[in-house]
Amino acid sequence: MKSTAGHHFEDFSIGQRFAHATPRTLGQGDATLYLALYGSRFALHSSDAFARQLKLPGRPLDDLLVFHTVFGKTVPDISLNAVANLGYASGQFRGLVYPGTTVHAVSEVIGLKENSNRRTGVVYVRTEARDEVGRTLLSFIRWVMVRKRDPHSEPGEVWVPDLPESIAAHALHVPEEIDFRAFDSSLSGSRFFWEDYEPEEKIDHIDGMTVEESDHMLATRLYQNTARVHFNQHAQNQESHGRRLIYGGHAISIARALSFNGLGNALLLAGINAGRHVNPLFAGDTVFAWSHIVDKAELPGRSDCGALRLRLMATRNLSCGGFPDKDAAGRYPDDLILDFDYWAILPRHP
Repeated sequence: MKSTAGHHFEDFSIGQRFAHATPRTLGQGDATLYLALYGSRFALHSSDAFARQLKLPGRPLDDLLVFHTVFGKTVPDISLNAVANLGYASGQFRGLVYPGTTVHAVSEVIGLKENSNRRTGVVYVRTEARDEVGRTLLSFIRWVMVRKRDPHSEPGEVWVPDLPESIAAHALHVPEEIDFRAFDSSLSGSRFFWEDYEPEEKIDHIDGMTVEESDHMLATRLYQNTARVHFNQHAQNQESHGRRLIYGGHAISIARALSFNGLGNALLLAGINAGRHVNPLFAGDTVFAWSHIVDKAELPGRSDCGALRLRLMATRNLSCGGFPDKDAAGRYPDDLILDFDYWAILPRHP
């Protein structure tokens, strides 16, 4: 048999490594399609002229376009038979990625735990992306719920990795080549710099974006994400009652695009501290978003920019004016779909 049904939970073992197939060269067409899908307005990824003012050769690719592409490379080996992608940690963006870069991905299994229902288990993997000359572009940990082939098979090894709460600000990579001293806020669309934000501040991004099934399908194909849970509606009808379950990364990109309204100068993602898809999102739902400023930090050797630690929250069919969050018992409300904790780089006042 030459075709493959993908890996089930029983097929994984601690230390197992995957060199994922189908390297992907990302070009301007990918950047344009990503812009068309989400309408992101961050100036650095929209204008070559703006990027050149910051001493770059041109506009780099959006960080999340690179992230989703790398994620898509891992799906055939890790999550083809997934029920859901559950979360992220320890993500670090190692440098700017430009059109013409070829992305390769490798992953290592670092944790396994069968669920009590005996039908699924959670697989933890560390993924690293490199370019065509071996330069590391991105690394992250994610964990995913994967179906078992046989619910009656004996439980295998159990190891849940101890994941850090966050990435230390001094460990963030800020591209040396970017120079924010000539930053023009009249072109960026925001007059708020790093100094203008304070911890515990909350920002309602106000706007909403309805998820169209066609956009989601186009996006997952752009990332070559072949997870059946998003493509095979025939197989999913009983579990999703006929509604198309949306890839969690699609929700991240929508929320990030919405965050421009209030965080327009948060140009670069530097790290993913943690992330959870806490409730499902379906085609036809409308996504709203708000951000909580968790922390801010100066960056070693940089007087032109600083880092904000942001908790990006997204809801479905619920405006965020009340800043919905976990209750006292740590439970998320049903309408909250995303809790994404990341570091962003912003220019400082000239």
